[in-house]
Amino acid sequence: MKGKLVIFSAPSGAGKTTIVKRLLEKDLNLEFSISACSRPKRNNEVHGKDYYFFTLEDFKKRIQNDEFVEWEEVYKNHFYGTLKSEISRIRNQGRNVIFDVDVEGGLNLKRAFNKDALAIFIMPPSVDELQKRLIKRATDENEKINIRVGKASSEIKYATKFDKVIINDELERATREAEAVVRNFLNL
Repeated sequence: MKGKLVIFSAPSGAGKTTIVKRLLEKDLNLEFSISACSRPKRNNEVHGKDYYFFTLEDFKKRIQNDEFVEWEEVYKNHFYGTLKSEISRIRNQGRNVIFDVDVEGGLNLKRAFNKDALAIFIMPPSVDELQKRLIKRATDENEKINIRVGKASSEIKYATKFDKVIINDELERATREAEAVVRNFLNL
């Protein structure tokens, strides 16, 4: 039996990556879908573990070859996408696929897989709190943080299009809620 898809989306800094990592430690038969991107690798990132890092030219070639379920240019010349081969690899093993993707990517995946997919939006308590988290994370310069905060304001408007919205005002509670929703969807 093919596995199901569990999609987590949120504005950058809302906590989706932390929640996804915690869910991967649970007994939910989940495997992380590694996204592809055309942005430079950060110091602590590993190709094939955090992302599949492609050059801009290679990413565009893969788009032309129809290798993605979904893709988008999130920031100028920074493309992100989900490889069809990655989903097939995981589902064909009977495992459930878990995604950590941006808001538009999450909605595109939900449209593509419909009832086989659960789309969860992780909502920050406020845009101000989101900005504080991004500054504290210290992975981006101020200009990038401002771009991310601006994008977050528009992404939050799409929350109602997701199957479930979880407010991450307290990480432990949000993680427990996410686990309960995922367990219910997977009939565990």
